[in-house]
Amino acid sequence: MMLSRIRGTGSAVPAKILTNSDIVKIVDTSDDWIITRTGIRERRVAVEGEYTSTFATIAAEKALQMAGIGPEEIDLIVVATVTPDFPFPATACLVQNNLKAVNAAAFDIAAACSGFLYGLSVVDKFIKSGGAKKALVIGAEVLSRIVDWSDRNSCVLFGDGAGAVVITAEGGESGILSTHIHSDGTYWELLHQPGCGNRNPASHKVLDERLVFLKMQGNEVFKLAVRAMEDAAHEALSANNLKASDIDFFIPHQANRRIIDAIGKRLGLLDSQLVINLERYGNTSSASIPIALDEINRNQSMKEGDIVLLDAFGGGLTWASTLIRW
Repeated sequence: MMLSRIRGTGSAVPAKILTNSDIVKIVDTSDDWIITRTGIRERRVAVEGEYTSTFATIAAEKALQMAGIGPEEIDLIVVATVTPDFPFPATACLVQNNLKAVNAAAFDIAAACSGFLYGLSVVDKFIKSGGAKKALVIGAEVLSRIVDWSDRNSCVLFGDGAGAVVITAEGGESGILSTHIHSDGTYWELLHQPGCGNRNPASHKVLDERLVFLKMQGNEVFKLAVRAMEDAAHEALSANNLKASDIDFFIPHQANRRIIDAIGKRLGLLDSQLVINLERYGNTSSASIPIALDEINRNQSMKEGDIVLLDAFGGGLTWASTLIRW
C-alpha cells in the first residue's frame, strides 16, 4: 500500500516581533502575568502588505525546495486557515497562482487550530485512494487582524505565520501511519469570530460591537483541550499498537504552555519528547504544528524511522491527531 510521506517542510513568519513588553503598552498586563499563564514571550505580527497567502507561499516554496519538486508537479494544494485573504476565492488558489502550480487542484479547510491535521487527513486519503501523488498541505494564519487588542485575555496569545509540507505517494514503511479527526459543534460559541459572515454581515453595528474580532472563553477551552488532545493522542497510539514511550517527538498545537505540560504529564512523556516553540511565536492556530515540524526537521533532530505524533485542538470545536514514521 502506498503511504503519504513528507518529503519537504517549510515555514515563514513575519519579521516584526511583538514582545510582552510591547503588549504591556497596549493593555493592562505584565510580562510575568503573560509568561506565567501562557509561556509566551513574543509573537510575530504581519505588517501592511503581508497576508495569509504571503506566508503560505513562502512556506510552500521552502518545502518544495527541500523536496526537490517543482510546483508544476504538485496535483493538490490544501490550505488550512481561518484568516483567509478573502472569503473567496480560496487562499489555496492564491497560493497556486503565486507558485505557478498550474496542474494542482486547490481548496481551503476551516478547522481552526486543528486545520493542518485535518488537511493531512484529507490529503492522506487522496494519496491512498490514488487521487493524488504529490501534494502541498499548508497551515497559515494572520490572526493579528482578528484579535481584539483591547482584550488582555486573548490578545497576548496569538501570532502570525505559516508552515507547509510536501507529501508524496511512496512505498515502504515511512510515512503517515494514521490520521484521526473529530469535532463537536455544541461548543462552537466557546471560540469563534461572530462578525463578517452572513449571520452578522459587515455593518456599522458589527464594527461598533467589535464582532469582527475573535471571542474566546479561555477557561472552558482549556479544560476541553487537555481532555480532547489526550484522547486523540491515545487514539493514534492505540491504532498503531504503540505506547507513549515509543514516541520520539510529540508536536502538540502550540496554544498554551500549561495545556502542553498537562497533556505531557497525562501521557507520561519526558521533556525530551516534547516539541515546544510557542514562547517565540505564540498561538499561530493552524500554522503552529507545521512551523514546529519544520524547525525540528531543519535542525536535523529527526532521523529516519522516528515516531512523530502530532496533536491539535481548536475552535469548532475540533481536535485531531496524526502519527508518522519519519
